[in-house]
Amino acid sequence: MKSGDFVLLPGSDRVSINSLSRIFSDMSESYKIFWFSGIMDIIKAGKESSTFGKIIDHMIIDAWYMVSEYRLNLGPADTLEKLVIYAQGISNLKSSATPQEIQTFLDQCDDTEFLRYKATLCLNVPYRLQAPFMSDLRGSSWNRTSNVIERVNGDPMLIYHFGAGVGLEREIRIQPEWQAYLSVNQAIVSGWIELNLIQYLQKRNPSVPGISNKIFPPSERKLEKAKKFWKSVIEYEPIRNIYASDGSKLTPSDISLDHFIPWSYVAHDELWNLVPTTKSLNSSKSDDLPNWDIYFPRLCEIEYASYTAIWLSETIHDLFDKCSREHVNSNEAKMKLYQRGISEHQFSESLQELIFPTYTAARNMGFPEWRQA
Repeated sequence: MKSGDFVLLPGSDRVSINSLSRIFSDMSESYKIFWFSGIMDIIKAGKESSTFGKIIDHMIIDAWYMVSEYRLNLGPADTLEKLVIYAQGISNLKSSATPQEIQTFLDQCDDTEFLRYKATLCLNVPYRLQAPFMSDLRGSSWNRTSNVIERVNGDPMLIYHFGAGVGLEREIRIQPEWQAYLSVNQAIVSGWIELNLIQYLQKRNPSVPGISNKIFPPSERKLEKAKKFWKSVIEYEPIRNIYASDGSKLTPSDISLDHFIPWSYVAHDELWNLVPTTKSLNSSKSDDLPNWDIYFPRLCEIEYASYTAIWLSETIHDLFDKCSREHVNSNEAKMKLYQRGISEHQFSESLQELIFPTYTAARNMGFPEWRQA
């Protein structure tokens, strides 16, 4: 069943679900999905009206993590993507900034270029979102804003009407029948929006893994079992800190797990991509890609050392079993990296086959290279 099929949405004899189901048809940019998600935020807050500017603030917050943290492409010339990138640049906010931090910046920002970007988002999407409800409007008719507003406000079947104000201060008012429908069915409608967004982003980012995990703010990652596993390996035999230029050994008391390929790209915590290092070097590397020629051979060395320890120590094997339930989800990894009797050469080849394509895709997407100074 396709995401646009109206049968995914609860039926109604009071509003046009057939028209609603087509609002995301023929999208070349992301605006419609984020705008309608902003409409749903109004509904969830129990409000009946808002302004263009406030809805665009919701759009920026919703897209912030996708663009700045996960570096997803929203479209070939997407204004919302440009707006988020520009906002992060002038705000000095982290890519992982909280919605509250982002909103505080948006409330205070009076940057001319920033406001110009916001105004650009007001030109079409507030009006064209409801195009499926108005098949009589065609071609140049959409260019006459006053006529479009008059047409919209004269139709009681539309989702919202336009109120007073101009530009970013123009008001929209949710129609009572739609307020009731969207409020009662908000969980299903939000899921429908989410499905459309995932499919849209997959189309725009075909080589990016874990799209469904990248449409919300990053959640806290639980790595305790993986950390216990690596601590036991370090206690069993000396393990090199692969990011340390002096080749120093790790100690169980100062261990931090890093994602060799950044989590913001892979969106998973698979054991074969988790590297024990120190907190300071983990912070220094951040979300960069370690230089392949320098660090991949070192990664192979310590990963094989941990693999060997699994089969030599019953304690480590038990910790690995507990860890693998959460951190080894790939059947390919289970077969090629964690079966008994794998030689170091076979292990390194398999690890490269597993990691290198994703590493290359992340590099092509713009993740910068890192090496210790």
